[in-house]
Amino acid sequence: MPLSKLNKEQLQAATAPLGHNLVIASAGTGKTSTIVGRIAYLLEEGIKPEEILLLTFTNKAAAEMKERVARVIPSAKNIEAGTFHSVSYRWLKKLNKNITLKTPKDLKILFKSIYDKRDFSRLGIEEKPYSANYLFDLYSLYLNSNAPSFEEWLLQKAPSHEPYALIYEDIFDEYENIKKEHNLVDFNSLLIEMTNHLKNGIENPYREVLVDEYQDTNPLQNELIESVKQEGLFCVGDYDQSIYAFNGADISIISTFDKRYENAKVFTLKKNYRSYGEILDIANRVIKNNPRIYPKTLEVTRGYSGEYPKVLMYNDTFEEYRDIASRILTSTTKREEIAILFRNNSSADAIEAMLREKGIECKRKGGMSFFDSREIKITLDLLTFLINPKDIMAFIHIFEYAKGVGSAIAGEIFEALMTLGDGDAIKGFLNPDTSKKVFTKKRTSYQLGLFDDFVTLGSVSKFVNLGFDEEFLANPILRHPKLSIEGAEFLHNFYQFLKRIKRFKNPQAIFNELINSKIFDHIISNIAKERAKDKNGKIDEERYHEAKEKIKNKVKILGNLLKNYSDLERFLNAMVLGASEMSEGSGVNLLTVHASKGLEFEEVYIVDMMEGRFPNIKLSKPAGGIEEERRLFYVAVTRAKDRLFFALAKNDRIKNITYEPSRFLKEAGYKV
Repeated sequence: MPLSKLNKEQLQAATAPLGHNLVIASAGTGKTSTIVGRIAYLLEEGIKPEEILLLTFTNKAAAEMKERVARVIPSAKNIEAGTFHSVSYRWLKKLNKNITLKTPKDLKILFKSIYDKRDFSRLGIEEKPYSANYLFDLYSLYLNSNAPSFEEWLLQKAPSHEPYALIYEDIFDEYENIKKEHNLVDFNSLLIEMTNHLKNGIENPYREVLVDEYQDTNPLQNELIESVKQEGLFCVGDYDQSIYAFNGADISIISTFDKRYENAKVFTLKKNYRSYGEILDIANRVIKNNPRIYPKTLEVTRGYSGEYPKVLMYNDTFEEYRDIASRILTSTTKREEIAILFRNNSSADAIEAMLREKGIECKRKGGMSFFDSREIKITLDLLTFLINPKDIMAFIHIFEYAKGVGSAIAGEIFEALMTLGDGDAIKGFLNPDTSKKVFTKKRTSYQLGLFDDFVTLGSVSKFVNLGFDEEFLANPILRHPKLSIEGAEFLHNFYQFLKRIKRFKNPQAIFNELINSKIFDHIISNIAKERAKDKNGKIDEERYHEAKEKIKNKVKILGNLLKNYSDLERFLNAMVLGASEMSEGSGVNLLTVHASKGLEFEEVYIVDMMEGRFPNIKLSKPAGGIEEERRLFYVAVTRAKDRLFFALAKNDRIKNITYEPSRFLKEAGYKV
């Protein structure tokens, strides 16, 4: 039974009465076992699985915890568990809310399509306008500021942009209207909408809410917790591992728990089952320099190995990285049990190159994700459009690959298809209502940078001899005044693909038809050509064919993931909600300290232990300052089970910088 395997401290926490319970679970002290034990205890006490909500920071963690309890108590599989976002998404769907989840990157594309309709140059203003990307980020900052008006806020930030204030505001208004019209939500919108429903009194079945990694919650997540919890709240976290201030995490949420909740109980897990004593000594020595919010010290259970963590000092960073690669080459530790941790992403490229040079396999987390690659994103966009022909962003992404069709034109063609198809863009392609007018005179405003390009519609005569289907030639979308021949050919290929795909229902059959289609070949050929260009812009044929083959193989990985799903929509939602948790590759682990959280390895190298690199004062100032950097160091050290190495260099020859050893090494007792 899960409870029988707990130590005295864990058992005391897991069997606490319903109420407000906080468990301070230091690194390696068995927090997952305690949460699993708590769920088992609640079920044994007669609380139904449907009355338990488990909120975690990864869907993988939620699945593992459910599975561990379900081995003993099968009904545990009915617990609602997952990330804040995935739980909110499923709950909103159960409430029959018609929403389409989009990432910030996706929404930035939509924003750019609206921005591109404005012709700033015709206004003759000397000051250059902000780019679409910068303006998108600026808008997010404004929304978080709670300022009364954008114009006033902009005047304080950048008075030279006052002439553009009205145009910027008009772009924001159109952006919000389109989001509302197409039911688009981002991750934060999910939590806001779910919290509002809870505050308005929707049925709430949960008697206890369990929260993992409580120290990493931000105010929005905390508001959701407050709105959903009823009798019981069981939070597990460690204030010494709060390292996400840059992402909005607020350490005061965990630190004020016993003050915010009357009769709150605070339990502390101190016994570390992960690391040898020498490693824990360093972690304890350094972290004690931070304020102690709740009293605790890590206790050794594995004993001492007799090998104190070594400091490796080098003349320059290249020498540092090359020697680490040499040490790993001769190490008897399994490659998968070795990790190289870095504070700054800039260190990773050189380290990876040194490992590859010696033929050492490695996988990197913190660089480009599998799901961020262009070929995977466009495949998901094509599948998304098939199940949701109202998805404007999927359409715009797809038509980025049509020569001469920018995001603004793609947006206008999409709106035309929606009109022709009575709110269904696929119907607008295949069965358009040609009695409806599209590309009519637009809203114009010199002051807002809007000028009408639809005064004269284009002619379809230039497309007649291109071999297009007759039905397609009659489609009014071909009359867009700026549509090129290449753009029309892309539209026609897409039209033919949509015609063929209609007869398929099975997700795997749809996927196979997609990757064998003319439109898909056109898209991946474009991507391969970009990757095969030499410095002069010429395409290397051999590299082109290699790149295309690699793209096809990468897309096949997505096809293998799809085999686990009988429903295409469920698959796509899983990809959006869980993409950041999926990784590929094998070998030595290259990780940012942030990405290493929750993991453990037999052998760990923490690189660039120099002032300015770790701690990185520049990065830490806007977030949690030196205390946050110290918590990062604590997290890095406590990833190591058996062996730990600190590496540092006196110089960086590329940047021409001389370094002093990190203060954390001095705090740990090293004479460097």
